[in-house]
Amino acid sequence: MGTSTSITALDGSGQFSAYVAQPDGTAKAAIIVIPEIFGVNPGIRQKCETWADAGYLAVAIDLFWRFTPNVELDPDIEAQLQEAFGYFQQYDPNDGVQDIEATIHAIRRGELGAALIEKVGCVGYCLGGRLAYMAAARTDISASVGYYGVMIDQMLNESHAISNPLMLHIPTADGFVGPEAQTAMHAGLDDHPKVVLHDYEGLDHGFAAEMGNRRNEAGAQLADGRTVAFFKKWLG
Repeated sequence: MGTSTSITALDGSGQFSAYVAQPDGTAKAAIIVIPEIFGVNPGIRQKCETWADAGYLAVAIDLFWRFTPNVELDPDIEAQLQEAFGYFQQYDPNDGVQDIEATIHAIRRGELGAALIEKVGCVGYCLGGRLAYMAAARTDISASVGYYGVMIDQMLNESHAISNPLMLHIPTADGFVGPEAQTAMHAGLDDHPKVVLHDYEGLDHGFAAEMGNRRNEAGAQLADGRTVAFFKKWLG
């Protein structure tokens, strides 16, 4: 089981909570798990435990701490889904990139209960998928993966700054990232030497959730297998 800890914000304005799952023995690298709009819920914690079982230090961060700390919601409950949409409207993703950078620094300084770790990756979902893209463009993160990231098509002007590997998983029937956005992402990123995109025909947003109604088992296993191979290649 993982433990809860605190990480100091990049500007020193406060601290945010993080769920940390430690591997048995020395971690071969670290992976920051960036949640959906539902917070560090049981599904996100399970993803951390899976990465720890694979030999990585896994850290899931609280995104909404500046206005509603420790959000933990269930997307299959309508009232909680709507609550999460409200938090998304309040949220500034630029803050999220700073929190990811603060987490990278904490990991590399050995502040999260592990020996010094230089290679740090991130994997994000929905809003977290967008943040994974932004982290690839704005930080020195070693490798990034985004699942059904929203609004990436509006940030393609930052793609020139991506200097470390990035993988994006794109379900073609995503109700929040329509065909025009997907086309723009392919047009802007297919030729980028550091970026690889995978389409999942007919699958919808949230298909790789660990639990709940949105999960598509075959699609999740395919995408997660690609992510495992990607991190093995770039993180070790």
